[in-house]
Amino acid sequence: MSRLLLGVSGGIAAYKALETARLAVKAGHAVRVIQTPASERFVGRASFEAITGAPVLVSEWEPDPLRGAFPGDRVGDRAPISHLALVEQADLFLIAPATANTLAKLAAGQADNLLTAAALAAACPVLVAPAMNDRMYRHPATQANLATLAARGVVIIGPGEGELASEGEHGIGRLSEPAELLKASQAVLALAEAPRRWAGLRVLVTAGGTRERIDSVRFIGNRSSGRMGVALADRALARGAEVTLVAANLEVPPPAGAKLIGVETAAEMKAACEAEFPACDVLLMAAAVADFRPSEPVASKIKKSGAGLSILALEPTDDILAGLAAVRRPSQVLAGFAAEHGEDAVAYGREKLAAKGLDIVVVNDISRMDIGFDSEANEVVIVTPEAERRIARAPKADVADAVLDEVARHWEEARGGTRTHAGSAARG
Repeated sequence: MSRLLLGVSGGIAAYKALETARLAVKAGHAVRVIQTPASERFVGRASFEAITGAPVLVSEWEPDPLRGAFPGDRVGDRAPISHLALVEQADLFLIAPATANTLAKLAAGQADNLLTAAALAAACPVLVAPAMNDRMYRHPATQANLATLAARGVVIIGPGEGELASEGEHGIGRLSEPAELLKASQAVLALAEAPRRWAGLRVLVTAGGTRERIDSVRFIGNRSSGRMGVALADRALARGAEVTLVAANLEVPPPAGAKLIGVETAAEMKAACEAEFPACDVLLMAAAVADFRPSEPVASKIKKSGAGLSILALEPTDDILAGLAAVRRPSQVLAGFAAEHGEDAVAYGREKLAAKGLDIVVVNDISRMDIGFDSEANEVVIVTPEAERRIARAPKADVADAVLDEVARHWEEARGGTRTHAGSAARG
C-alpha cells in the first residue's frame, strides 16, 4: 500500500479528482487530499472525505485531526506543521487538476496556500495534470512553466484533446481521465520503489544545439532547446546512473546531480565527448550538432553594407558519433538521435543506424509542428537492428523512459555477450 497525496486546484475538472481518489482507494492506496479554496467552489471537501475516510485540509491554519497520518497509520502524539507533515509521509504527490494559476505558482516556487507550500516541501515524486482552456494551455507562459517543472523532475500527465468546458470549445486542455491519472501515478511509484538497477552505470548524454561562429557576434547552428537530452539525463539519474551531461547552449536548466560540461561549438563537443567516452557505459547522443561551420570565421564584427553578404564559405564539421562508434568497446551501448523530415524519416534513421554502427537510433519527424524542438512533448520511433517501436506523442520525460528501457535491454544483452550492434558485421 502506498500513501498518495492528492492536490486539487480550482477548475471545473475537479470533479474527476473524486473518481481518481475512489480508484486509488480501490487499488489499495491510502489517500489524503489537499484542496485549494477555489476548488471548493467546484467540489466540496465532504465528498473527498467520504471516499478517502480521512479529513481534507484546505488551509495551513486549520488543525489536522489525523496529525499528518494517512488512513491505516498511527496518529502522532503532537500536532505537526500541516504543509510539512502530509507531504513528508506521502509516497507521491499528485496535483489534479493543476490549473494555469497553480502551475505558475509551482514554477515560481510560491507557497501562498497549503497545496503550493506542500509541493515546495515535497521530497517524494510530484506529478501535475494540467487542465484548462486550450488557449491558456498553449500560451507561452504556461508552456514555459511546464518546461520549468519538467526540468526539475516534475512528471507532467496529459492533458488530453477534446471538448472543453466552454460551449462549442474544442482543443487540448482536458484533464486526463482518472484511470490514466492513477496508472501514471502507479508507474512512478513502481519506478521509485524498484531497486536502482542502474547504480554504478556511467551514462554520457549530449544535449542542446552547437553554434558555429561567423564573426564576433553572429553564428550558425541547429535548432534545439536541449529538453530531450535533459530529460534523458534526468531519468537516467532517477534510475541510479552516474550521468555526465555535455550541454551546448541549453534553453532549459540541467538536472541536479549530473556532471555538467558546457560547450558551444561542434569542436568543443567533440573534445568533451572524446575525453568522457572511454569511461562511459552508455552514450545518448541527443544533441543537435551543426553539420557545417564557416571556413574562415571573422575575429571582429562584419559590418552591414548595402551590398549584403553574398558568400559564406562553409566546411563540414566532424561526425562525432561516427568517430566514437569507431573506437567503442563491445560492452558499450550507443544511441543516436535523428531529426528527419517527412515520410522517409524512419528509413533515414535506419540508414544512420547501420552506417554508424549504433545500437539504437531515435527518430523524430521534424515536419511535425506539435512535437520536437521547442515542445515539451515528442513522438518518436525507436529503431534497433531487430525492430521499430513507435512511441506516441507524450511528455519528453516519458519518451526518455521509453528510450532508457530499450537501452537497458541492450545493456543486459551486452553483459551477457548475446548482442551484436548494427555495424559489427560490416566492420567484422
